[in-house]
Amino acid sequence: MAHIEGPDLEDGALHGLVLKSLDDDLAQEIVTIDLAGKSALADHMVVATGRSQRHVGAVADHLLRKLKEVGLKGVRAEGLSTCDWVLVDAGDVVIHIFRAEVREFYGIEKMWAAEASPVPSGAPANVADRQLGAELSA
Repeated sequence: MAHIEGPDLEDGALHGLVLKSLDDDLAQEIVTIDLAGKSALADHMVVATGRSQRHVGAVADHLLRKLKEVGLKGVRAEGLSTCDWVLVDAGDVVIHIFRAEVREFYGIEKMWAAEASPVPSGAPANVADRQLGAELSA
């Protein structure tokens, strides 16, 4: 896990920011996996699909910009050179953005199937509120 420095976001605020960014950029099939207490890697894993390599790259780039805008430092990204699968490590939230074929091939959320829950389009912050029991500031 990357050492992340920056503002002390309220519980769930980073997760909500990630979900909103993905939804705003029209990522598809967004799934959030609660890892709190199950893994030392992160509290949440978010998996999403882009329509093409260009879309995957744009979604990842916009997410990285938004994380930087809120003052997070030390966020790492891998896979931007090919944009088949981009991994963004934002500390408490790890984000995987795939092309559809690559996501299907690896089936990453199947490893965590019991914890995975789809995020309805247009309401990511509300889903994060329900999952975490915390109110997020807009």
